[in-house]
Amino acid sequence: MQRTPTGILEFLIWTIALVGLYFSGIADGQHHSLCPLANLGISWCPGCGLGRSMHDFMHGAFQASWGWHPFGGFALLVIMWRQFELLLFIKKQIKRWQTY
Repeated sequence: MQRTPTGILEFLIWTIALVGLYFSGIADGQHHSLCPLANLGISWCPGCGLGRSMHDFMHGAFQASWGWHPFGGFALLVIMWRQFELLLFIKKQIKRWQTY
């Protein structure tokens, strides 16, 4: 029986999230907030602007990215590093399963 590698679901979720964020209509101002605090009507949230900041960072607008949230670029790099770790882990799992 062929098993799927552990971590592939997490890798796919991060990839879909980043691709969706890249192609989102955030720059047009036509988006729906996923922030639960914003949806409850609370105007302040420590994470507000993080998605917009990551979107701008991916498009090379670094100054605008910093203006939305100073940790947007850092968050993007952390997520990409996690994806790299997951790819290495998945590769190792597949190699181990092929030896049995």
